[in-house]
Amino acid sequence: MDIEKMIEEMTLEEKATLMAGYGFWETQKIERVGLNEAIWVSDGPNGLRMQPVDENGEPIWGNGSIDAVTFPSACATTASFDRELMHELGSTLGKECQAEKCHVLLGPAMNMKRSPLCGRNFEYMSEDPYLAGEMAVPYIKGVQEEGVGTSIKHFAANNQEHERMYESNEVDERTLREIYLPAFEKAVKEAKPWTVMCSYNRINGEYSSENKWLLTDVLRKEWGYEGLVVSDWGAVSDRVKGIDAGLDWEMPGNDNANVKQIVDAVENGKLSQEALDTAARNILKLVKKSRESMKGGVFDRDADHRKAVEIARECMVLLKNEEKVLPIREGEKVAIIGGFAEKPRYQGGGSAFTNSHTITSVVDVMDGYGPAVYAKGFPADEDIYTDDDFDEAVKAANEADKVLVFAGLPDSFESEGYDRSHMRLPVSQDLLIERLVETGKPIVVILHNGSPVEMPWMNKVDGILEAYLSGEGVGEAVMDILYGRVNPSGHLAETIPLRLEDTPAFINFPGSEHKVYYGERIYIGYRYYDKKKMNVAFPFGHGLSYTTFEYSNLTFSAKEFTAKDGVTVSVDVTNTGSVAGKEVVQLYVGDRTGTQDRPVRELKGFEKVALEPKETKTVTFKLDERSFQWYSPQQGGWFAANGEYVIAVGSSSRDLRLKERITLVGGPEYLPEINFDTQVGDLLACPVTRPYVLNDMKDIVDKYAKVGEEESLSTMIEALLRYMPLRAFRNFVNAPNDVIEKHVEALKKIVEDYSD
Repeated sequence: MDIEKMIEEMTLEEKATLMAGYGFWETQKIERVGLNEAIWVSDGPNGLRMQPVDENGEPIWGNGSIDAVTFPSACATTASFDRELMHELGSTLGKECQAEKCHVLLGPAMNMKRSPLCGRNFEYMSEDPYLAGEMAVPYIKGVQEEGVGTSIKHFAANNQEHERMYESNEVDERTLREIYLPAFEKAVKEAKPWTVMCSYNRINGEYSSENKWLLTDVLRKEWGYEGLVVSDWGAVSDRVKGIDAGLDWEMPGNDNANVKQIVDAVENGKLSQEALDTAARNILKLVKKSRESMKGGVFDRDADHRKAVEIARECMVLLKNEEKVLPIREGEKVAIIGGFAEKPRYQGGGSAFTNSHTITSVVDVMDGYGPAVYAKGFPADEDIYTDDDFDEAVKAANEADKVLVFAGLPDSFESEGYDRSHMRLPVSQDLLIERLVETGKPIVVILHNGSPVEMPWMNKVDGILEAYLSGEGVGEAVMDILYGRVNPSGHLAETIPLRLEDTPAFINFPGSEHKVYYGERIYIGYRYYDKKKMNVAFPFGHGLSYTTFEYSNLTFSAKEFTAKDGVTVSVDVTNTGSVAGKEVVQLYVGDRTGTQDRPVRELKGFEKVALEPKETKTVTFKLDERSFQWYSPQQGGWFAANGEYVIAVGSSSRDLRLKERITLVGGPEYLPEINFDTQVGDLLACPVTRPYVLNDMKDIVDKYAKVGEEESLSTMIEALLRYMPLRAFRNFVNAPNDVIEKHVEALKKIVEDYSD
């Protein structure tokens, strides 16, 4: 396939036709120039949602998607904190794609969990950009090593379903760079996804599909992306503007509705031929790579179902385990209550919904674990109850040694297309849990949900297991954990707040007048709760085990280091319990230089380590320059200040076992912007400009501060000068404008010379 020859031979109309898909899932064919085959794309990140085709390769409509295996959703898999698991999941999905002749898998979804109300949070990874990036990279590599492309989505700042195709996210550049772009940046640079899918929403008034700063300046020029950019399905507003901005492929196809518009734009000079050719070239490159990478295979659904069970076991998070209520011991009689035990909710709705091969419920497998009785209590798909169902559940609880309540959110409570309006469980579930607590029996609640829920009974029950949406093997996986056949090792990839009103975006979600203001800025998730020292239900990174772990011997390659060299951190972790287990060792960095407003701590490293009883392993982290940096629009890039940083390691963002201060040296100083409005305090705080203020501006400062020959300013006078702009010397010491201008120009020269 000679791409350049095809571009040369194609007419303008043929190139314009190539810009959109053929139907919902295919590229266009242009047989006149030898483009005789199309490629197929398919949802979704946790299983194939692919349309079946006939013997001629044409889609068969009306019968749903193919029989597939539903793996745990991203809300669950990210809680594994397991990079190898993500690679295995990606590899398995890649092989399934090969068997079904799918060329590009539309995922993973990597948007931040800004609010727990977002209806699509089940499909997203985390509230933390570092964790999302680290977990996305091995998934992408796993898929693409099988010769199948991925499509990282939704680029960018797609954090709600409300007015998702029209609303504008008003967000400053620092927040974009530190929170909403880093996961995509890491994926692009390290995993090289074949495609990037732009989001529906507008960012600061401009659609992502038409945003040249986003799609060209940042994605291609800064990050070096060389693949194809595709629209989310229906995300295109102005197709010509989109091509010029860097949007290659519009999906789905639209019966060539935009062909004339594109042709006219090229002919009248509104769109360059070069921009159109670039988009055509990117589409043809994807087609060529996809066709050449096809090798076929066998989709062994039963084997992959077993993998789905194995993966689910690693994802569930034990939130609470009072008096070691879990694991259930041999011979204990258990009451299994709640409709989710019979009809589990194991995946989310919308484009990620798959036609599951085999669904394993708790009721299906409970006879293989121990004496148990099932009572529905409440249904899994509605918020209704009857006195008879409640009475039956209470009776079963009274006759049991322990009570397992399988609760969660029905399908209708969270889905692509709309957001939740509250964080509550169905009323029927909360009412029954309260009734069961009154029996005095040990109660364990197992949650099936894609996003946090409020738990008014949290302090009354003995155990809570967050199962999330754990795929079609959820029943077997959850019972393996409850009965101790598997030691839980999941940790929260998001904070569970006590109530909706506590959440960072509460007053700015979902917005009004078609705009949503990201007023919390960089303070989403644990960054917000830690800054405010706010109580939460369960903190980011939290997860219990049936064993215990001890941390010791925190060591550094150097206590003083340069940003360029970075620093290596090591810590010993010991399993001090009597059973084997896995610990998620987390490393957080806290900036104590005072140069800029920053979170108390930020996740910058994690490792999941398996330990036998009494075994010790050393976990090592390499912190690079980016681990200490924040984004400064004023400085024009990433910046790390000289000074002290706190390194903390532990089991969650609030269970930090060891802390130590280290010092960054030899880096550039943070430079103030120089003009008539520059504050004197900013000049005094900067080692580069402070000498000029104390020496060359001595006459002016003397008149204001009366510091005479003192080399340093008094605390009081420095405090007064801190917020005084240079122009104010006109008012307080009668300094002429030309004198102030002379100092401004001299300070600009000092800053420029230092920068050079």
